[in-house]
Amino acid sequence: MSGFWASKRVLITGGTGFLGQSVCRLLNQQEPALMVAPSSADYDLRTADDAQRLLADTQPDVVIHLAARVGGIGANLERPADLYLDNLLMGTNVIEQCRLAGTDRLVVVGTICSYPKYTKVPFSEDSLWTGYPEETNAPYGVAKLAQLVQLQANRDQHGQQGIYLMPTNLYGPGDKFHPSVSHVIPALIKKCVDAVEAGHDSIEVWGAGTASREFLYVDDAAQGILLAAEHYRGAEPVNLGANREIPVKELVEDVAEVTGFSGRIEWDSSRPDGQPRRCVDPSRAKRLFGFEATTPFPEGLRHTYRWYLANRQEAESRGLSDTSA
Repeated sequence: MSGFWASKRVLITGGTGFLGQSVCRLLNQQEPALMVAPSSADYDLRTADDAQRLLADTQPDVVIHLAARVGGIGANLERPADLYLDNLLMGTNVIEQCRLAGTDRLVVVGTICSYPKYTKVPFSEDSLWTGYPEETNAPYGVAKLAQLVQLQANRDQHGQQGIYLMPTNLYGPGDKFHPSVSHVIPALIKKCVDAVEAGHDSIEVWGAGTASREFLYVDDAAQGILLAAEHYRGAEPVNLGANREIPVKELVEDVAEVTGFSGRIEWDSSRPDGQPRRCVDPSRAKRLFGFEATTPFPEGLRHTYRWYLANRQEAESRGLSDTSA
């Protein structure tokens, strides 16, 4: 990267979360003039007053909005209203307070859960408005997509030049491994590790295994966010992806191999698979700000597994009480 960051005061909401910690590590190497990453205990971004106070206290040149309330299919089914409202309020307040403060650069990180349930693969950003999101993801996906609408409306009316990025499914060290909040890779790793340690000869996995997913290593995503913040000023949303679609059945086999689990995989087809397919077109990110993912999936999976073994107590408590990405 260039010396762009050396003179910048940078605020990262959700900086204590999974993606936020990775962004902070990478940004630290750029030696910004100031980097602030408060937790939800310091500022509750669901309230306009706290969002205003945060901007007043930090006076940033760059805001990277990562704070989110997230979870896997289980959390989406159990708490859809919470996920909708918390994410809608946080995004709305941060964007509006950045507008009022005249913040020079604002990066809002959305989600590919906003894409329609049936979207031509690979997902093109132009497909965002062609249908409704997959039902288990819809409240979260719609709340995040509303932030794109707000950014574009503010650009048209007020000249605010915020940008909107959509990373595909993230994984890596620092992820959440508690069953109530974990996504598919940490959930599978924990399930396999627990089975190996208990001597069980089978594990149960939700769905039929027919869905597919794409996974982006968290440090690659962080690199993409910083590149976009420095080089992109446009109105159009941009995917961040790895350009590799993996069937869930293959993913389960990969996780079993890495963790040493050799038992049976029992598929519970009464449980939802989620969106049928997920893989994004990453070409816009490469063209507009030179981003390409570089971490091979097997390597990233090994790093994730080893981090979990070395940090199990932390991994299984992350995300249970904070508001973070």
